Amino acid sequence: MRLGYFTMPMHPAHRAPALTLEEDREAIILADRLGFYDAFVGEHLTEKSENVTNSFIFLASLIHATETIKLATGTSNLSHTHPTLVASHAAMFDHLAKGRFIFGISPGALSSDAEALGLLQEDRNKIFAEAIDVILAIWERDPPYNIDLPGNRFKVTTEKTSVAEIQRGVMYKPFQKPRPEIVGTVVAPFSKGVIAMGERDFHPLSANFLLSHWLPSHWTNYVEGKKRAGLVANVADWRVGRTIFVADDEQTAQRYGRTDPNSPYRYYWNMLLRKMMISKRHIIFKTSETQDDSELTDDYMVGRLVLCGTVNNVVDQILKLREEIGDFGEIVYAGMDWVDAGLAKRSMELMANEVMPRVNKAIKA
Repeated sequence: MRLGYFTMPMHPAHRAPALTLEEDREAIILADRLGFYDAFVGEHLTEKSENVTNSFIFLASLIHATETIKLATGTSNLSHTHPTLVASHAAMFDHLAKGRFIFGISPGALSSDAEALGLLQEDRNKIFAEAIDVILAIWERDPPYNIDLPGNRFKVTTEKTSVAEIQRGVMYKPFQKPRPEIVGTVVAPFSKGVIAMGERDFHPLSANFLLSHWLPSHWTNYVEGKKRAGLVANVADWRVGRTIFVADDEQTAQRYGRTDPNSPYRYYWNMLLRKMMISKRHIIFKTSETQDDSELTDDYMVGRLVLCGTVNNVVDQILKLREEIGDFGEIVYAGMDWVDAGLAKRSMELMANEVMPRVNKAIKA
């Protein structure tokens, strides 16, 4: 099982962006040194607690500060930008990173982003589907492209202005052939989008937001999509995000990971609950559709959605998760605000150097 990293990120709004952006960079540089396989970085335009507005720009600052970790948009919100721009920027990034790039994609879920862009009344899922079709067509075709797909609003050509002898009208193709790995973050239980991922050989990342009992629905739908394409799903392609804190002693683990009013984990889940309730997507936190909203307290959230403890306890919790949902290829460690930088770094060190070797030894056994 691989170890990955994902950060939205989410910071208290009073903290200066210059400081939180540097902190988020430091976390990924540390993840690289510790041997994490990949690092996904989310993006939003209009949420003050989430400081990255463009994951490509942020990740570009890490190319030469890291050595082996794959840098992943987590996600690039395809409804927000013309697909010609995304295709060109992603392909250039792939060259800058010399293939250490994973293309994470989504429609863009934040309604205030959509309003600011004049898209609030648009079907952003439809824009997303049209955009990815065009991005792939740009990467697959040669100029002048002449992309005019049925029912797709995006028409792309350079036919009228191409000058072949100076290669005008030509766009980047990715460094990786035929394209980078494409990953979609999955939040909704029983998501139909995962079926489409399977059909197109995109790979699912089940978000750390969901209670674990919803996760098998993602794999079931991914397998169905693969079957429709005449292919067999590979568990190595399934990433599962979890919120994890590892400490040298159980008292520190419970305090910093769950009970302290200043815990970054409490802040994270309090904010996420409020955000999901506003968008009426908080079923992902429930044990059943009929569970009353009043039960979703801060204690409930951290008690069910934070894996925390000493090394052995976290190993046991990950193995229990695997028994519950089935095998998967990568556990994705969710990044938090660094209220205590020493504890945050120590958790990542213990996760990489102690927890994962024991998990993999147990799986092999």
